[in-house]
Amino acid sequence: MMDLSSVPVKPARKFLPEEIVINDWSDIEKFYEELLEAEFSSLQDLEKWLKNRSELSAVLEEELAWRYIKMNIDTTDQSLSDAFNQFITNVQPHIAPKENELNIKLHDSPFFGELDDEKYKILKRSLIRQIELFSEENVPLFTEMEQLQQKFGAIMGAISIEWEGKELTLQQSAKYLKDNDRSIREAIFKKRESVFWEVNENTTITAKLQALLDQLLQLRAKIAKNAGYDNYLAYKFDAMERFDYTIEDCQDFHAAIAEHIVPINKESAIRRKEELGYEQLKPWDLEVDTKGRKPLEPFQNGEELLEKSITCFDQIDPFFGYCLRTMKTLGHLDLESKKGKAPGGFNYPLYEIGVPFIYMNAVGTHRDVVTMVHEGGHAIHSFLSKDLELVEFKGLTSEIAELASMSMELISMEYWSVFFTDPDELKRAKITQLEGVLKTLPWIACIDQFQHWIYANQNHTEEQRKEAWKEIYSRFSSGVVDYSGFEDSFAYAWQKQLHIFEVPLYYIEYGMAQLGAIAMWRNFKKDPEATIANYKKALSLGYTKTIGEIYEAAGIKFDFSGDYIKELAGFIKDEIEKIN
Repeated sequence: MMDLSSVPVKPARKFLPEEIVINDWSDIEKFYEELLEAEFSSLQDLEKWLKNRSELSAVLEEELAWRYIKMNIDTTDQSLSDAFNQFITNVQPHIAPKENELNIKLHDSPFFGELDDEKYKILKRSLIRQIELFSEENVPLFTEMEQLQQKFGAIMGAISIEWEGKELTLQQSAKYLKDNDRSIREAIFKKRESVFWEVNENTTITAKLQALLDQLLQLRAKIAKNAGYDNYLAYKFDAMERFDYTIEDCQDFHAAIAEHIVPINKESAIRRKEELGYEQLKPWDLEVDTKGRKPLEPFQNGEELLEKSITCFDQIDPFFGYCLRTMKTLGHLDLESKKGKAPGGFNYPLYEIGVPFIYMNAVGTHRDVVTMVHEGGHAIHSFLSKDLELVEFKGLTSEIAELASMSMELISMEYWSVFFTDPDELKRAKITQLEGVLKTLPWIACIDQFQHWIYANQNHTEEQRKEAWKEIYSRFSSGVVDYSGFEDSFAYAWQKQLHIFEVPLYYIEYGMAQLGAIAMWRNFKKDPEATIANYKKALSLGYTKTIGEIYEAAGIKFDFSGDYIKELAGFIKDEIEKIN
C-alpha cells in the first residue's frame, strides 16, 4: 500500500550528475556520446543501457516542461520566452539526430530480438516507426515549427476586452455569456468578436492567425515531403503512431457523429429556443439558463477550486485526493486566469519526479470544475504510471491519456455536491455536463474533418479554407442558431481552437476517449468499486499495451462504430431524462 502522506522526490540519478545546468548542447552532448559508444555483451547490458537512456530523456523532458510552463504562465515576460526558445534552438535540434542514432544502435543490437516481446512490444514497434520517419532535413524545421506554434498562445494571451471599467481576458468575459440579461450577453459577444477584427498596426488578430496558419501549413508540407509523404495528413498519422486505426476509420467516425449525435443536439437547440421564448436563437443565447436562474458559481478562486477538488477526489478514492494534495505541496498548480497568461489548460507530465503540473485559466464557472477534474484525471494517470521503468513506457497516446481525464469528468459527477450544495444546482450541473458531452462530440468531429481537409488540400487559398470550414461546420451544427449579422463569427470559429495551431491533427482522440469515458461511467453506475479498480489497473499500464488492450483492462471496448455511438448516445439521453 502506498503511503498517502509521503511526498515523492526525484530518484537518485545513476547516469547523469545530480547537479547539471542545461543551456546548450555542449552541456549534454557527452552523455549521448557515451550511450552511442556503449558496448553490449549481454541482454542485461542492453536493458541497463535502456534505463540510462531513459534517465537522460526524463531529465531533458522535465527541463523543457518547466520552460514551457513558465512561458505560458506569463507571456509578457520576454525572458521566459527566450529561455524556452534557447532550449528548442540550442539543444533540441541536436537531440533528434542523436536519438535517431540511438534508435538504430538499439535496433541493430544482437540482443534487440531477445528483449521480451510482451514487455517491449510497444517500444519496439514505436522504434521502427521512428527510424522510418526520421529525416535530417526536418530537424531545423521542427525547431522553426515549435517557435511558430508558440505565437498562437502569445496572440491569444494578449487579448482582452473592457467591460464596466474592467479589463477582462476572453476566459473571464465568457462568464457574462451566462448572464440572464440578454442585452449584456449580446454586448459581451460583440465585444469578444469585434476584438478579432480591430485594426492595430495595419492588421487584425484574425489576419495574424490566418497568416500564422499559412506559415505552419507550408512548414508542415515540407516536413511531410522530406519524410517521403505526399501530404502532412498521411505523414502525421504515422508520426503520431496511430497503429490501431486508420484515416478511413476517422472519417467513418465523422459520419457516425453527424448521423447519431447532431440530430439530438438539434432537438436540444430547438427546445432551448422554445424555453427562452425567442423567435431567433442567437450565438449569445447558448450558455444562459433557460429557466432564468443565475449562472452556477461553484467556487470563488483557485484555492477554493483546488480544495473542493481534493475533497471530491478523496470520496472517489483516497489515492486520487492524495495526488492533488501532493501537487499542491510541491507547487505544481497554476489555476486562475490572468492577463498575459496563455489560454487553455493542460496537465504536463514531469517524467523525472513523476508529479505533473496542472495549468488552467479558472474564472469561477462550472466549466472550470470540469477542466479541473479533467486535468486531475491526467494527473492521476501520471502518478499511477510514474514508477514504470522507462520514459517510453510513460509516453502515452492521446486515446489512452484522454480516457483517464474524460472518465474522471463523468465519474466525479457522483460527488459534485462538494461544489454544488443545493440539490437543484447539482442537477443543473450534471445536465449541463451531459449535454456538453453531446455537444462536444460534433465539435471534435468538425475540427478533425477540417484538419483532414486543410492537409489533404495543401495548396488551398484562404477563401477556399473559409468555404470548406463553413460547409464542414454546418454539417456538425444544429442549424438552429441564427448568425445573421455575425457570419464571420461562424466562418472563423476554428481560429479559437488551439490544437489546429499547436498540436496538429491531435483532437479526434478526445472523441474516441469520450466514448470510452461514457462506457466507464456506465460501468461505474453499476459497480463503482470494480470500475475504479479497472480504471487504476488500466492507467498503471502506461503505454506498455495496445490501445485496445488498455481499454479492455479498463473494462470497456475501443470502439467508435456507428452502432456503438448510437448505443452510448442513447444511454446519455436516458441519464439526462432521469436527472430531469
